[in-house]
Amino acid sequence: MRGAVATLVALCAVVASGAARAEVLSSAPAGFVVSHEVIIGAGRDAVFDAAASDVGRWWSSDHTIAGDAARLTIDPRPMGCFCEMLGDDNGVVHMTVSFVNRGVIIRLTGGLGPLGLMGVAGNMTWEFFDADDGRTRVKWTYAVGGYLDGGLDAIAGPVDYVISEALERMKAYVETGDPDNAALPSSGD
Repeated sequence: MRGAVATLVALCAVVASGAARAEVLSSAPAGFVVSHEVIIGAGRDAVFDAAASDVGRWWSSDHTIAGDAARLTIDPRPMGCFCEMLGDDNGVVHMTVSFVNRGVIIRLTGGLGPLGLMGVAGNMTWEFFDADDGRTRVKWTYAVGGYLDGGLDAIAGPVDYVISEALERMKAYVETGDPDNAALPSSGD
C-alpha cells in the first residue's frame, strides 16, 4: 500500500510541475473521464495483439508495483486479468477484462494502479479503428467514479498523464520495437 500511495504522490508532483497535458474530458469530485487517441503505423490485428499480449513490453516500469513492467500481463478474454506478478505466487489484479471483440475493442474494469486502493469503480475502453494506408487509430477512454477524500477531480490530471504516456509507449513499441522512443506527453508549452 505504501508503494501505491507513493506512486500517487509522485503522479501529483508531475502534474504540479506542469508536465501533464490536459486531455481530461470531464472532472468533478465524484469522478472523471480521460480520453486519448493515436494513429499507429500497423494494421488493427497487429496493434490489438501488441496492446493485449505485449503489455509487459511497452508499459512503463515506473507505473508498476514491482518496478518491472515485464511482470504485467493481460489475458484478453472475458474475466481475464490485467495482472502484475510479484513472485512466489504473489501478485495484484489491476483490472479485469469485461468485454473483448478481437481487433476491435477491449474493455477493462477496475481501479488502475493506486486507484485500486480507493473507493472507486473504473471502466477503461481500448478501441481499434482502421485508418488510412493500413494504419490503426487507437482510442483509449477511462471513466472513473466513486469517492476520494478531497474529490477525484484532484487526481484526474495524474491519471490522464499515465494513460497518455502508456498509449504513446505502445505506439512506439508497435512502430519501432522500442517503447522508449515514445513522444511522451508534455505540458503543451
